[in-house]
Amino acid sequence: MLWAEPSGAYTRIPGSPLTGPMRRSARLRFGHLSHNGRMNAVVWKSEAGRARLEEWYTRFASRIPVPVASHEVATRHGKGHVLIGGPEGAPTIVCLHAMRTGAAHLLSEFGPLMERFRLVAPDQPGQSVRGPQVKLPLTDLAYADWLRDVLDALHLQRPHLVGVSWGGFVARQFASASPDRVHSLSLLVPAGIVNGSTWRGLTRMAWPMVRYRLSPTDEHARQLLEPLVTTPDEHWIRFMADSMQDMVFDMRIPPLASDDDLRRLTMPTLVLGGDDDISFPGEPMVARMRALVPGVDAEVVRGCKHCPPTTETFRRWFAQRIGDHVAAAPARGTA
Repeated sequence: MLWAEPSGAYTRIPGSPLTGPMRRSARLRFGHLSHNGRMNAVVWKSEAGRARLEEWYTRFASRIPVPVASHEVATRHGKGHVLIGGPEGAPTIVCLHAMRTGAAHLLSEFGPLMERFRLVAPDQPGQSVRGPQVKLPLTDLAYADWLRDVLDALHLQRPHLVGVSWGGFVARQFASASPDRVHSLSLLVPAGIVNGSTWRGLTRMAWPMVRYRLSPTDEHARQLLEPLVTTPDEHWIRFMADSMQDMVFDMRIPPLASDDDLRRLTMPTLVLGGDDDISFPGEPMVARMRALVPGVDAEVVRGCKHCPPTTETFRRWFAQRIGDHVAAAPARGTA
């Protein structure tokens, strides 16, 4: 069944994307045209897969505890999609989601942060069913250029920036390229700082992956994801299982930032790594950031795998940690 008219989405009444009233919308767009007017569907494997991904996006949107607005922005890669929510007039934080998820998935975990701040969450190119359907290169500044387009379209000159996993790579890349555009930077289990052991990853993931491919049951999905997921949240597990079936795998790993890239992070910077993250281990990540980033606030979160806890306790701890970091950033310029 195609979910042509999911009921949980929102759209903005014409006006500023950051202020003004909101209303529900029954119509959602399922694809995006590239700048040359052609559809580049690089996220989903089939139309049925696209419909399931859209259904999951709507489910995660329904879990966001505050009203959010859906807004389109123009980028060099075609129309982009952004979710915006939180108190009007509060400091703005631009939030970048992990790979193979989306803005709704991220904001469903950021409820406590939205009590204090105005969150702007764009769907990233090639990583979300709602993002521009293009695969961007990782070896140049393509993602930083895309994010600059989003900020310019929303008239955000110097917002606070938060990135998770793949989103942490994009946030760091943009901050290194344009430090004058970032008020503060917060990274949670970011890609592109250090890499984990290939052997450890293979020994913990290879056989469960083969078994899941041969027999894609819920139990095999849980066993496959166990090394990555801190909290066995059934909602997230079911989504990840479907995404493995419906999304095209992008096997690329973001390249490591150079020492010079990290030294250019002159804004207040917070880095949170997981002590049991097999993808991007927290201990060496924190050590590298402390050695290269001036005045960095870096912490290893205990009992945290690559996918952080999805508990209310962690959400509130994280919101407090980010909120304190944002509040302490010198008030220079505007969002």
